[in-house]
Amino acid sequence: MDRLIHTALSGMRASMDSQRVIASNMANANTLGFRAELLDQRAVTIEGQPLEARAMQVARVRGADMVAGEIIETGRDLDIAIATDALMAVQAEDGTEAYTRRGDMSISATGLLVNGEGRPVLGDNGPITIPPVGIPGIAPDGTVTIADPATPDQPPAEVGRIKLAAWQGSPISKGLDGLFRVEGGGILPTDEAATVQVGALEQSNVKTTEVLVEMIDAQRLFAMRSKVIATAREIDESGAQLMRLG
Repeated sequence: MDRLIHTALSGMRASMDSQRVIASNMANANTLGFRAELLDQRAVTIEGQPLEARAMQVARVRGADMVAGEIIETGRDLDIAIATDALMAVQAEDGTEAYTRRGDMSISATGLLVNGEGRPVLGDNGPITIPPVGIPGIAPDGTVTIADPATPDQPPAEVGRIKLAAWQGSPISKGLDGLFRVEGGGILPTDEAATVQVGALEQSNVKTTEVLVEMIDAQRLFAMRSKVIATAREIDESGAQLMRLG
């Protein structure tokens, strides 16, 4: 009987992990550039006789759905949507290089170019700093410029180029802060062919209708596994009662 209970209990734990991932995806359905998390569930058999009859259900986040989200035009000069599969390099809270698709940018009080999460945007030489005087702009290749309104006949001066990184073929993982990093440390190479769409933003790629269906399925599966444990308990109690009567 303990085999049945053990299997059902591990399944309930996996269902709870699944519901956490589903809830996270649902909560970020409107987060710019968000990539939906993907959950992997599998049965893991405990090795050794007679334990191999006990199968444990394991669930863990195995990655993110890298399909691009819908691009919405905003008209803002500092909004960008990455037109290719590249990731934008930003500085994480611990100072390391991380990557995101969120491109709603602004200039901080200290002159740093930051995205909507307040992460400094990285260029070839570190965080990009915008001079206090001038009109900033972004070119399709990610080059950041500043135009002097006092000299409209002069071309804008280049202040840096946003690092657009190629991630295909590299082991990357998504952290709890929503940023992507190279597994084991390191940085991604620059994707020289990457381009951006200025005046637009990429939306989350979470499909709310699909997530709602997944949530209902996960709740039903949790209830079914709970019922298995309750049934096993009833059978165990009935068997004990018969032994007493016998």
